Amino acid sequence: MSVSEAVLDGGMRVVSDRMDSVESVTIGVWVNAGARNEDASNNGVSHLLEHMAFKGTRRRSSLDIATEIENVGGHLNAYTSRETTVYHATVLKDDIDLALDIISDIVLNSTFDEEELGRERGVVLQEIGQANDTPDDIIFDLFQETAYPDQPLGRPILGTAEIVAAMPRITLVDYIGAQYGGDRMVLAAAGNLDPDDLLRRAESAFDGVAPSEAPPPPGGRYRGGDLRQTRDLEQAHLVMGFEGVSFTDEDYYPLAVLSTALGGGMSSRLFQEIREKRGLVYSIYTFSSTFNDGGIFGLYAGTGEGQLAELVDAVGDELQRVAQEPMDEAELARSRTQIKAGVLMSLESTSSRAERLARHVTIHDRIIPVEEISQRIDAVSADDIGRVAGRLLLSAPTVTAMGPVDGLIDYETVKARLAG
Repeated sequence: MSVSEAVLDGGMRVVSDRMDSVESVTIGVWVNAGARNEDASNNGVSHLLEHMAFKGTRRRSSLDIATEIENVGGHLNAYTSRETTVYHATVLKDDIDLALDIISDIVLNSTFDEEELGRERGVVLQEIGQANDTPDDIIFDLFQETAYPDQPLGRPILGTAEIVAAMPRITLVDYIGAQYGGDRMVLAAAGNLDPDDLLRRAESAFDGVAPSEAPPPPGGRYRGGDLRQTRDLEQAHLVMGFEGVSFTDEDYYPLAVLSTALGGGMSSRLFQEIREKRGLVYSIYTFSSTFNDGGIFGLYAGTGEGQLAELVDAVGDELQRVAQEPMDEAELARSRTQIKAGVLMSLESTSSRAERLARHVTIHDRIIPVEEISQRIDAVSADDIGRVAGRLLLSAPTVTAMGPVDGLIDYETVKARLAG
C-alpha cells in the first residue's frame, strides 16, 4: 500500500492509494455535508443535490454524462448519508483523467435546470413513497427520529414528500454554495494511478474552490423513546437500541466486537438463541450507526405479533448476560477475526480503499494503518465487552415497532426489562 496526501489552496484534501496490481481506479469526491447539515425547511436537499448532479452541467447534458462514462466501460454513482455526500466513479486505469473531469464537472458545474429539477423531484418522491411502503426500510428512519427527536440528526435523509415537492432551485444553489467548500471536500482515489499526476490534475480541476463559510452542524443529542405504528402486515418489525459511540470514542472498537458477537452473523448470540433455538424470528441482527460526535447501537428483528413479548424478554436476557458474564476467549476471538477479515478483504477493492482514505482523513486527519486497526481490535478484552455493554444499558432505550404490534409490552416495561 502506497498512500499519498496533499492539501490544495482552498483546503481540499487529495489522498490516493497506489495499487499497481490492478487494472482499475476508483476516484471520487467525499463532501463533509449530509442530512444533518440541513434544517427543517430544506430537509432532503443533500439527497436531491446528489440526484441533480447527473442531470447536466455547463459542459455536459445528462446524456453526455452517462454516455461518456459508459463509453469506456466505467461506472458513475453517488450516495448521501447523514454526514456525507459522495460522488464516485470506477474506470480502467487509462481513463482516470475522464473520470476526474466528470466528477469535478458534476460537483462544481451542475446547472440545476428547472425542467430537469421538476422531473427529478418526481423521481425522489417515488423513492420516498417506495421507502414508506417498505416496513423493514422505513422503520430505521423512524428509529433515528425517535432517538434524535426535533433535530437534524433525526430527520430522514430522503426528506419528506411535502418539502421535496416544493423545494425551489434557489435552495439547491444556496446549499451547495454554503456547504461545498474546499475544506469540506476530500478527493480520494485508489487503484493503478500516478499520485503526482493525480495531484497536478486535481489542482487544475478544483482551482478556485474556496473554503466553506457555513457553520458546522449542531451537535446531536440522543434522547431515546418509543414509537409504534400499527399496520396491516404479516410480520411485526422491531428496532431497539441505545446511545452508541462516536468514531473517535475509546469504545469504538470494543463496541464493534460486541456488536459482532451479539448479532453479526449466524454464529452470534442473538441469531443462535432467538432464531435457531427459539424460532422467534426469521431475521435478527445488530448494527452500530456512528457519527462524528456520537452514535447509536441497535438491533432489528422481524417476528410475529404473538412472539413480541418473548422476543423482548430474550433480548433482555442476552444483553444482561453479555454485560455481567465475561465473554469466553473462543467467542471473543471469533468476533475479532470476523472484523479483521472484513477489513483485510476490503483492501482488495479499489472502491473500498478510496472510501477508507476519505473517511480516515475526514474523521481522524490521518490514514490509520491496517496494522494499527488490527492491533486495536486484538486488544479488545472480555472486560472491555462487559464495560461497553453496561454503558449501553445506562442510556434510555429507543423502541420502534411497525405492523401488528399490539402484543408488544409498554415502553416502561420494555425499559425495565432491558435494564435488568
